[in-house]
Amino acid sequence: MEQMGRTNRLIRKFSCLQTREKNVKGDNEELWVEGKAVVFDTPTVLFNIGDTEYKEQIDSRAFENCNMSDVIFNYNHSGKVMARTRNNTLQIEVRADGLYMMARLDGTEEGRRLYEEIKGGYIDQMSFQFSIQEESYDEENHMWTVLKVKRLYDVSAVDIPAYEDTSIEARRNSILEAEAQEKRKRKAAADLKKRILRAKLLLNNSRKEN
Repeated sequence: MEQMGRTNRLIRKFSCLQTREKNVKGDNEELWVEGKAVVFDTPTVLFNIGDTEYKEQIDSRAFENCNMSDVIFNYNHSGKVMARTRNNTLQIEVRADGLYMMARLDGTEEGRRLYEEIKGGYIDQMSFQFSIQEESYDEENHMWTVLKVKRLYDVSAVDIPAYEDTSIEARRNSILEAEAQEKRKRKAAADLKKRILRAKLLLNNSRKEN
């Protein structure tokens, strides 16, 4: 399933941020934050319908052909860009167990301020924004698997990590509609079976009378 446009971008939370200072050329100091952006093959609960949990996991090969040509780092997926892959202030690496990131924040006033807030423990969570090219759904286990990520847009430091309401609502509706459609199919099949049985009974009664 291919998804296009900003309304089809999905947001997912991931692991804690850590800070790291790097001194170069005497007094020059580089301020970096780093973390594990995506954990592969690990189910995450997206939402609940009644007592049923609906989950998602990212396949370990999902980023193989992903467009990561210009990924940015910012705050709450908005505001000024503080680092980006295009100028090498944001580094992203896909490893066997997940996707890792490092962002250099000393280049802007906003970045330096955010670095201090992360270092002080005021902000320690992140999420990433992406679009899906291909996914599968396991109906028995109520779980989506993201097989191919089409594009990675940003990795963001966030104060309260959350899933994007529109993407969750879309999936909730798709599941509810799929389950409703399945119920309609089962009911239609049961009704057809009843009609066939009634037709056979009528035919047998007619033959007996003759």
